[in-house]
Amino acid sequence: MPHILIVEDEAAIADTLIFALHSEGFTTHWVSLAEQALQEQQRSPADLLILDVGLPDISGFEACKRLRRFSEVPVIFLTARSEEIDRVVGLEIGADDYVVKPFSPREVAARVKAILKRSTPRAQSDGPEAGGPLHYDSLRQQVQYHGQLLALTRHELHLLKLLLSQPERVFSREQLLDGLGVAADAGYERNIDSHIKSLRGKLRQVRPAAEPIQTHRGLGYSYSPGHV
Repeated sequence: MPHILIVEDEAAIADTLIFALHSEGFTTHWVSLAEQALQEQQRSPADLLILDVGLPDISGFEACKRLRRFSEVPVIFLTARSEEIDRVVGLEIGADDYVVKPFSPREVAARVKAILKRSTPRAQSDGPEAGGPLHYDSLRQQVQYHGQLLALTRHELHLLKLLLSQPERVFSREQLLDGLGVAADAGYERNIDSHIKSLRGKLRQVRPAAEPIQTHRGLGYSYSPGHV
């Protein structure tokens, strides 16, 4: 049963989230401070964090930055601010979704379910999937390139997984965003380029001359098995 850590300083909001999540079969733990959440996640890791941006001790953005130093747990931000720059910043520092107050607790619960479904390894898989020199291990949520394990962020892993799923297919930035579970209207579309650049850098550390991820100007990106 997935366990959700709620980090919210307003008890009324936390109560509505707890009720909605329990109704969907999740267990929850609620803390009101970011420092408490970071300690809790190190002591007893949750499967997903719902993290308020405006907390009394440090901001949710700063808490997420610290969290990413030791954990890739999925994060949903809650915030009263709806400006595009805030959404972009939240997603850039490692959040999976961004919910603006006031919100529907049932919608948040649905987003939690969708994110956990994407991030959970498929039970029927018992080993690396075919993919030649570059392949994705769905059980361990890892990618190996010419036998070397790649140190990927969660977003990089999901992007590469999507590209590997259909070799030679050109995915648009919008389609890649959808693969990350991020709405195209979140102002995050161009940041796909940053993730691709980082991915390429990690691949080149193993094979400097190879270009398995191809750019198609004005269209998007594809995985080319002939360039690994």
